[in-house]
Amino acid sequence: MAIDFKRRFGGGDAAAVEEDEKAGVQGESTASPESALEIGDAQLHRKLSQRHLNFIAIGGTIGTGFFLSSGTALAKAGPAGCLLSYVFVGTILWSVMVSLSEMATYIPTAGAFSVYATRFVDPSLGFALGWLYWFSWAITYALSLTAAGLIIQYWNEDFNIGIIIAIFWVVFTAANYLPVRWFGEVEMWLSMLKVITIVGFMIFAVCMTSGVGDEGKIGFDYWKDPGPFNEYVVDGSVGKFVGFWAVLIQASFAYQGAELVGVGAGEASDPRKTVPRAIRTTYWSIMGMFVISIFLITLCVPSNDPTLLTEASNASASPLVIAARRAGVQALPSIINAVLLTAVLSAANSNVYSGSRILLALAEEKQAPAIFKRLDKRGTPVVAVAVTAAFGLLGFLNLSSGGAKVFNWLLNISGVAGLITWASTCVAFLGFMRAMKAQDMSRDELPYKSPLQPFVAYYGLFFNALITLTQGFTVFIDWSTAGFFAAYISLIIFVVLYIVHKLVYRDRFVDPREADLVKGRLTYGAESDAAAGN
Repeated sequence: MAIDFKRRFGGGDAAAVEEDEKAGVQGESTASPESALEIGDAQLHRKLSQRHLNFIAIGGTIGTGFFLSSGTALAKAGPAGCLLSYVFVGTILWSVMVSLSEMATYIPTAGAFSVYATRFVDPSLGFALGWLYWFSWAITYALSLTAAGLIIQYWNEDFNIGIIIAIFWVVFTAANYLPVRWFGEVEMWLSMLKVITIVGFMIFAVCMTSGVGDEGKIGFDYWKDPGPFNEYVVDGSVGKFVGFWAVLIQASFAYQGAELVGVGAGEASDPRKTVPRAIRTTYWSIMGMFVISIFLITLCVPSNDPTLLTEASNASASPLVIAARRAGVQALPSIINAVLLTAVLSAANSNVYSGSRILLALAEEKQAPAIFKRLDKRGTPVVAVAVTAAFGLLGFLNLSSGGAKVFNWLLNISGVAGLITWASTCVAFLGFMRAMKAQDMSRDELPYKSPLQPFVAYYGLFFNALITLTQGFTVFIDWSTAGFFAAYISLIIFVVLYIVHKLVYRDRFVDPREADLVKGRLTYGAESDAAAGN
């Protein structure tokens, strides 16, 4: 089964808006922080705490992309090139997260990305972004279920993957019908295992480099031999830069999912306080775990170790296991494999949650059928969850060789969706700033004001766009038509969705003076009154 697990990963009248804002009606929520976000006649329950938001994002980010693909990243770029790539992409992620935080604390809504793009920039942009992002998480649910089967086969190769897919599909689809607070608890404990494993590896790696293990004291030996930078595709200094850039793309995929904290903003309790804290905590937690772990991996494993380039999809491909074997520790592979299993299951849990909330947001903006707005009494979007979860059944395609090819093509569509989302978030924020200026609103009035704007948003937009356009550069060095479409199919579909929506609906770009800065906003007064009442 050849599956590439390492590479997955309209406004209104301005005068009417102003009048409504003064009156405190027409879309401006006066609900308390613990209340619900209205979606039509039903309500999303604001029951997710800061820790829930943190772990939903961590669960969606730290998965096979980190535990497995960091090894190939080291082989491509060398220790220094690999580390610099992850740090640099971390700064790009920061620009996206602070821009998202400013909007999400002012107007906390489910499916934040497509909603903000629709309201502040262009309905066609919101439509294309929302549907592409939804599909990326829906198909990744199938990937996570399939990966779980392959990981379990590490212990028993005769085990039927179809049975695993069926069992976990039922379990995690059902989990997404739980009240949102219970869902948050499940995700928190699954993600906690990954965090504990990474911290444990950090301690082990420090001991290993200090002399514990078969190789004795290592220090920075592997930075000296085979060297800090590796050549990739071409020779010389250009090859070293190509290696750095290739890992830059790989690191971008690894970090994707951190933005999920914004998807949960619509169900966060006291979002003015919870969301900015959650975004800061999530960013620094993920950034810290990634960068420190990558640094320690570069100390423990030489970049020319042949096992880094294995095609395996279980623990044997993890640089954490490779480091343990070099140190002479034989028991760790099974432990890491168990953690990998929890990693993909945690990701599966987040996949359905995020996909269903994006679908709900599209329906609320009239860009998807209204049936997706249907919520039960616990605030769960039942139809959106069912449709998103149904895509998990595509994992059964991998039971045949022909079906696996189809599945890989579907997976390629989701590959760059995260980068497009990051870039579009920066565009939406710039539109948000223009709307505030046009409507004589000061950013000092916001509950959270991100630093160094708009320069930070322009920084994120430029590099996200650049990486999106160049992520398939190897196909131009050694041309491959199939490789070209595999690399750029998601970008092509995004453009097609945008153009079709624009031609059908003829929507104009949002006039900053008419942008909706009221709908879904929580007022200061309501929160203060609720706090006093509590």
